[in-house]
Amino acid sequence: MKLIVGLGNPGAEYARSRHNVGWMVADAFARKFRIDLTKHEKDSLTGSGRVGGGSVVVARPLTFMNHSGEAVKLLANAYTETLDDLIVVYDEFDLPLGKLRIRENGSAGTHNGMRSIVASLASESFPRLRFGVRGASYSEAGKLRDYVLDEFTEEEWPVVAQGIERTVDALVLFARGDLRRAMNEFNRDPDSETPEPS
Repeated sequence: MKLIVGLGNPGAEYARSRHNVGWMVADAFARKFRIDLTKHEKDSLTGSGRVGGGSVVVARPLTFMNHSGEAVKLLANAYTETLDDLIVVYDEFDLPLGKLRIRENGSAGTHNGMRSIVASLASESFPRLRFGVRGASYSEAGKLRDYVLDEFTEEEWPVVAQGIERTVDALVLFARGDLRRAMNEFNRDPDSETPEPS
């Protein structure tokens, strides 16, 4: 069983924000594989299905971002044998818009959702997929918190949509148990032949 968790904030006002790209990915993955993401359990919306020959649970925690760890711990305890079977998808300001970075483990960095998850799981050893949300319009004078809670601009949506599509493809490889291949294929620019460091 593989567990895919997309991070975000509940509430219509956040639905199209940069901070909610993890939810957008979870929704896109569920749509592609006809997974009904409507079961309320473990402080989350979940759905299950078969992908890549194996069982997958997709989840969107309904806690606010800063408390994501509470839901992820409940989900991991219920659906995974080891934390290697969990992958967390979330927004990354330090990456340019639409860029992906997949890692097998690592620190939470400055992301409050990931800080909560690392604290709740008492471990940094689980896969994660970071989705770049820093657009060209970002100004250093602006507040980071306000920026990630803003919506993507209309000009940015084509890049976001392409990034979400690539993320879904990467998650299929994870579902098949081939995280290393996902890292090799998606830790690079779509137009580049050279993988970038993960």
